Amino acid sequence: MLKSIVPAVAALGFIALAGQALTTAPTAPGQGAAGWHLLHEGPMAKLAYGLPDSDQVALMLTCSPGDQTAVVYGDAQPQSPALTLASMGPQPIDPLSDGEAFETRLPLSDAALTGLARGGRIAVQTEAGDQQIRASRAERRMVQGFLSYCASSHA
Repeated sequence: MLKSIVPAVAALGFIALAGQALTTAPTAPGQGAAGWHLLHEGPMAKLAYGLPDSDQVALMLTCSPGDQTAVVYGDAQPQSPALTLASMGPQPIDPLSDGEAFETRLPLSDAALTGLARGGRIAVQTEAGDQQIRASRAERRMVQGFLSYCASSHA
């Protein structure tokens, strides 16, 4: 069930963000700016880019301790030759609209992720074209924490 809900949330969130550059400030008065957020659900860590306290997510990465790869959800996909499909085809995510999403994987050591942690930006491909998502200094520490947690052997 989680495998069908997470991509649905990511797709819906991206639709809300699609009209804007992913590096911009607030989307509407009182909503705040899109940014990076780290959540833990049991042993799983989730690093997401979207609006705070909402389901509007353009990109989400998940992992558990000991994983060598992060699972990537959302319509914004990191630009990397190491990005691989996790399944043989699109997975239906919304029975009402027949929306589809691809679940992909990316090695934790990939330059797209390490560049986000070190340099504060990641190049992504979206339906609107190539864009960059930026991370503040505090968000870069959060990304580093996510990568360290995923690479560790314990929760």
